[in-house]
Amino acid sequence: MANDPPTETPDRGQNDVKQDDAPATAPTPQTTVSRPQPARKPSKRSYSGKKETMNGPLYMQASNNVVIVRRLKRNGEGAIKQLTRWFVENQIGFSFNLLALLFLAHGIPRARTHTIKYFTLSYHNPQSGLYGIGWDDTYLTAFCVLLFTLLRASVMEYVLAPFAKSQGVSKRKDITRFSEQAWLLMYYTVFWSMGVYIYVNSPHYLNLHELWTSWPVREISGLMKGYMLAQLAFWVQQILVINIEERRKDHWQMFAHHIVTNALIFASYRYGHTRVGNLILVLMDVVDLFFPAAKCLKYLGYNTLCDVMFGLFMVSWFIARHVLYVYVCWSVYAHTPDIMPTGCFSGPDTNRSGPLDPPTTKGSWYLLEPLWDSEGLVCYDEKVKWIFLSMLLFLQALTIMWFTLIVQLAIKVLRGGSAEDPRSDDEGEDLEDEDEYVYEEAQPLEEEVGVEALDLKNWERRTGVKRQATTATGVSLPGHSDRKELLGRIGCEKQVD
Repeated sequence: MANDPPTETPDRGQNDVKQDDAPATAPTPQTTVSRPQPARKPSKRSYSGKKETMNGPLYMQASNNVVIVRRLKRNGEGAIKQLTRWFVENQIGFSFNLLALLFLAHGIPRARTHTIKYFTLSYHNPQSGLYGIGWDDTYLTAFCVLLFTLLRASVMEYVLAPFAKSQGVSKRKDITRFSEQAWLLMYYTVFWSMGVYIYVNSPHYLNLHELWTSWPVREISGLMKGYMLAQLAFWVQQILVINIEERRKDHWQMFAHHIVTNALIFASYRYGHTRVGNLILVLMDVVDLFFPAAKCLKYLGYNTLCDVMFGLFMVSWFIARHVLYVYVCWSVYAHTPDIMPTGCFSGPDTNRSGPLDPPTTKGSWYLLEPLWDSEGLVCYDEKVKWIFLSMLLFLQALTIMWFTLIVQLAIKVLRGGSAEDPRSDDEGEDLEDEDEYVYEEAQPLEEEVGVEALDLKNWERRTGVKRQATTATGVSLPGHSDRKELLGRIGCEKQVD
């Protein structure tokens, strides 16, 4: 989506006269010696289109008839940097090819028993109509990661970026940021709505006590299972996104946030706490409806609407993430000891045994057993409570840190400023990170051929020029045929006797 630098047609120097326009005089046969051209100093050009030392298209001709080629140079790039840049530039083709290969493999009858796991929910129980959990869920999650990668890159490249340009957004960074925020707005509109639908039609709707009843739950509805796995896939893909694309100043805070979010979604899914997982996702996602909308309005130039949307974003952030979210954390601390049975359980829901005493020979490793064994021990005690509560409070600490930036931004708006994201790119505003255009002399492709090898008839058809027996003045060059004249006209550097 980057805009290429504007191209200019280089002016010909006074000495750069076309051969066809030269005075028709009989040239003196001579030998031309090819001289090496001096190395040219690389020159930088930014994506802002501002000329620094050299401007021109991909290929240009200097005043001394030397063809200069322009290439994009990357300074100090290691193998990992080059790999991530390649993935960013080819993520549409990469993800599409993998998905196409998967669908093609699914067309093979013998492979369908394996590929079907990528497209459907696993562990269906026909007796209860519910779905269990297990490692086969990894296949569908991987499929969703690839699908989100393809959808995100394709929608940004072919829908959102052209729309931003049509609305007058011209800077490359602004187009990219608009596309990113618009994609997030689309995603959260779909999955927040789905999460709210699940929450409203669940027994824990507006009842925190019901978050913890009937535990352990190892079979859930197909809608809840698909919702949790899709959310997990999205946040896994977000970890990939923030590490391959341009970094912001709060990169490591965002990275920690994404790691903890993935850990909470995965743990709540494997531990049978999908009810509280659904509620927390609904509370978090509602805020991400207003912020991307505010950013998109800003990039489109609707500053007043942006400020209004930012005000709604600020209010929703405070209520959802610092009031209701804290209330859920308090429920984990206060309600779970009274409602959830203390001890361990094992087996599926249809053949569950427990409560059992925690094993004494495994140390604290038994607490992690549900993460890899869907029918193994799943326990609740003070350790489990504080592990979950600590991760939730860590997210709360991050949101408090970000909320201080929001308050500072709100004060700026009230003083007459505009609502701008306080987080900025690590790179400069106009210069791309470590990018520069380098102009080098193009090396000609030389091949020794005889005069008889020239196909003059084919040359006549391509150029429309008819051969003549004499030069333009009617003076014949002794010892020179039409082929020899052609060699001079096309710049041959050897005299032909």
